[in-house]
Amino acid sequence: MTKIRSTTVCGIFHNGEVALGADGQATMDKHIAKSNVKKIRKLLDGKIVTGFAGSTADAFTLLERFEEKLGAYQSNMKRAAIELAKDWRKDQYLRKLEAMMVVANKEELLIISGTGDVLEPDNQIAAIGSGSMYAHAAALALKKHAPHLSAEEMVREALNIAADICIYTNHNLVVEKPAQ
Repeated sequence: MTKIRSTTVCGIFHNGEVALGADGQATMDKHIAKSNVKKIRKLLDGKIVTGFAGSTADAFTLLERFEEKLGAYQSNMKRAAIELAKDWRKDQYLRKLEAMMVVANKEELLIISGTGDVLEPDNQIAAIGSGSMYAHAAALALKKHAPHLSAEEMVREALNIAADICIYTNHNLVVEKPAQ
């Protein structure tokens, strides 16, 4: 069975603000299945923004579980992420899911992986998916050489650079910022 996958998600915390964005491409095997997939979601009235990469169905399963954890832990994003990662690692069904998530609120940015990791990324840049290394490298350069840009501008430019290089990333971007 062919899975739908491939994307690039990039989040940046810069000058006191956070932005998270993703391209819109979904790839099925070696073909573009859809070019305008929305991989960024807002939770808790926009206070938390999430982005996912990997198998779409798996990502939505994780997103639902993350929302449940947010409810169980009074909207504490880090605690919900840790509890999700613990379940993901222990649960036989969840362990088979092929997806990753980036979650952000106005104060922090986290990467949640299927290996049970919750990472606070170095340099306050989180990137996952097929074009993540391109977006990450571009974001590092932008933070260093263009600090006057906003987090949102940096995310857009990093994703556009990734889309110029990575065949699994397109220029149909969605960028969101958590509500204050």
